[in-house]
Order: sequence, then C-alpha cells, then structure tokens
Amino acid sequence: MKKTFKPGAFALAAALILPSLGAVAATPDTLEKIRQTHQITLGTRDAARPFSYLDEQKKPVGYSVDLCLKAVEQIAKELKITDLKVNTVTVSGAERIPKLLDGTIDLECGSTTNTKVRQEKVDFSYTIFIAGMKIATRVDSGIAQPATLAGKTVALSRGTTSEKLFTQLRDSEIHSMKLQLFPNNTDAMKALLAGKVQAFAQDDVLLAGLLSTQGGGGKFAVVGDYLSIEPYAIMMRKGDTRLRSAVDRALTAVYSSGEINTIYKRWFATDKVKLPMSALLRDAVTRPSRDPGIARLLGYSI
Repeated sequence: MKKTFKPGAFALAAALILPSLGAVAATPDTLEKIRQTHQITLGTRDAARPFSYLDEQKKPVGYSVDLCLKAVEQIAKELKITDLKVNTVTVSGAERIPKLLDGTIDLECGSTTNTKVRQEKVDFSYTIFIAGMKIATRVDSGIAQPATLAGKTVALSRGTTSEKLFTQLRDSEIHSMKLQLFPNNTDAMKALLAGKVQAFAQDDVLLAGLLSTQGGGGKFAVVGDYLSIEPYAIMMRKGDTRLRSAVDRALTAVYSSGEINTIYKRWFATDKVKLPMSALLRDAVTRPSRDPGIARLLGYSI
C-alpha cells in the first residue's frame, strides 16, 4: 500500500531536526580555527600579580601566562604548526567571560576560579592553583572575621567570586556592611590604602601580591580565616572539548615532568613574593582534577 505524507509533516520534521543540526554546528572547535588561521588569542589581566599582569614593557607575564604558553606549545605541536601567532587581549574580571563567549579570546589566562555557576557557561582546564578568599585591612582596624565588618565599607572587584559571596553575606546577615565595587584589584587596593574603605576582600595570594607592590609600610595585612577555597584554572568556551583536552595534556606533561616546580618558583619564590606550594596545590598537581571551588561559610556559594 502506498504511503502518503501528510501536509505539514515535512515542515514539522524539519523543525525538529534543524535545531539539533544547529546545535551541532554551534559547537565550538577552536583547534580547527587555529589550524586555519595559525593564530590563537589569550585573554590576560593587567594586575593579577603574580598570575597575569603587565610588566614594565606592557607585556603580559605571570604564572598563569606561562602555563597558557605551555598549552600553546602543545597545540602547535599537535596541529603541526611552526608559525603559530599568539595574540593577547587584556580583560577585566567583568569582561573575561563575555569576551570568551563572543570569540574575542580563545583561552583566559588569569586568576579565574572554577565554580559550578561558571561551569554552566564555560569550561575549565585542570586546576593550576588553589587560593582562598581572605580580607585585607589595617592591622589596627579590629577587623578579622566577617562579623567584624558590620558598619564597615568593603572594597570588591567587579565580576569576582568575592563580589558574589559578600553580596550574599550582606543581604542575609550583615545588613549594615557597605559594599563598594571597583573595576579591578588595583583600584580596590588603592582605595583601601587611601582609607576610602576599611577592608578589601579577595583571594589571599592576590592580596599579598598587591600589598607587595603597592606598599602599606606594614600598616596593612591579610587577616582572618579562609572564607572560600578557590581553584584557579584556564578558561575556554563550553563544549570546546578538543581544545580542553589539548590544554589538559599540556598541563599533565608539565605536572608529571616536574617542570611545574620551576614555573612555580619563578613566580612564588621571589624577593617580593615568597609562598611555598601548598599541600592542596601539591595534591592537585599529583592528581589533576576540575573540581569547583566552595564557600566555607555554610549556606553560601561562589
């Protein structure tokens, strides 16, 4: 018996099929783009010392930049490209994800925490560093724990996990705490040193790096317990599986060969920064993972 196709059935079938085809087509494949263009663009920071910052020649340098360049070497090797051009774009905390999603940058090489919320939009490499959020303040301020911030003004960098956590904290518990947002860590630290705010909440290693370069004459310190555990990672577009695998292979090679120790000492065993590798980071190097960060304040998220 001859089958007939009902009117409109083809249109319905096409409507069901085409979205799935579009989703497949939209899956990012940065390695193919790199293969065709012989170019890759890294997103770097201007003042996330010692992870990613501009040196005196305005060149991006730092621990995270070094690891990203190792990934670039791996990509060039796998694609058999001998003239791969590396472009860099400076991004702020608030810009890093939008510029990744719109294709302005291919990898973000800064001090970005891998969080469950961010995983909904982007993908992360294996962990490259583990920090913890603390508070910078004057040594005589009396500030040590979140409860002592009642009635105080706290500086935060826009688009960071500290902004999210402290907004939750103010809205639910410390209603009298005032939050002042800044476009970057440098401006936030300047406000603290100038007495315009009483505290600055950010990852401990970033605070230490800023105090080492901006001074304070021993009048300021990083205080209190850790408010969060923040695993840093290299960020890329969600679903860009070939790129993520290449980056992870590069990191695995750096970790297993012991080269990570040389890179680490280059940035964390200097005249300005002296920070031994933590047990948490040592474990992450030994057993690479993409575990997201956690807030140590019960009921809060980052």
